[in-house]
Amino acid sequence: MQSGLYVSLSSQMALEKRLNTIADNMANVNTTGFRATEVKFDEMVANTKNKLNTKVAFVSQGNDYLNEQNGELQHTGNMLDFAIKGDAWFSLDTPAGQVLTRDGRFTLKDTGELVSIRGYPVLDAGGAPIQLNTKGGEPAVGTDGIIYQDGRQVASLGLFEADVSKGYLRYENSGIMTTEQPRAVVDRFNVGVEQGYLENSNVNAMREITQLIEVNRAFESVSSLMRDSEDSFKEAVQTLGGSR
Repeated sequence: MQSGLYVSLSSQMALEKRLNTIADNMANVNTTGFRATEVKFDEMVANTKNKLNTKVAFVSQGNDYLNEQNGELQHTGNMLDFAIKGDAWFSLDTPAGQVLTRDGRFTLKDTGELVSIRGYPVLDAGGAPIQLNTKGGEPAVGTDGIIYQDGRQVASLGLFEADVSKGYLRYENSGIMTTEQPRAVVDRFNVGVEQGYLENSNVNAMREITQLIEVNRAFESVSSLMRDSEDSFKEAVQTLGGSR
């Protein structure tokens, strides 16, 4: 009977984690370049201490991973808006270190430095801040990320990749910091840059709402089972103790 309570408790912890990820996804449904968080739950089998050596399956707390599906591209016409086609990231130099992002809303400082919407320097493939000519013409960027001004190459947008499955931390909504050191993308025909576009969040709002309803129902169901199990356990103790 106690095993049943432990199983129910593990289920509640897993459901609570899923609720938190759904809430975070919904809060970022309109965040440029945001990739939704999903959770993978595993079954853990343990042997209970009884004569039958019964195996009981518990639910793990779950492991987070990013939904790698690309969001829809939105045309803005802004020469300093960029979207990535394919599985890659822009790189920013932040106080916390190198941060990967798919939010391509960049601006140009008076010094000619290309920065993110929060003012962090945008890095090239070598990890150096991108510097443009403030007196030059409007930047034109090819699908390979090379930046031209007045027909001359002046810089290149760095595109990076990393194995996010090895661990990551969120940084200011759409940014992530990966456990694995990011690597510059080289000679990838399926990765490129689109100037004048932004990538929308890949959160599917209707899917998240549906999952929210399902998780809430499951949570209530488990809570009800726990209450019933606890009442049965109390009755059994009282009966065996001769108090009834």
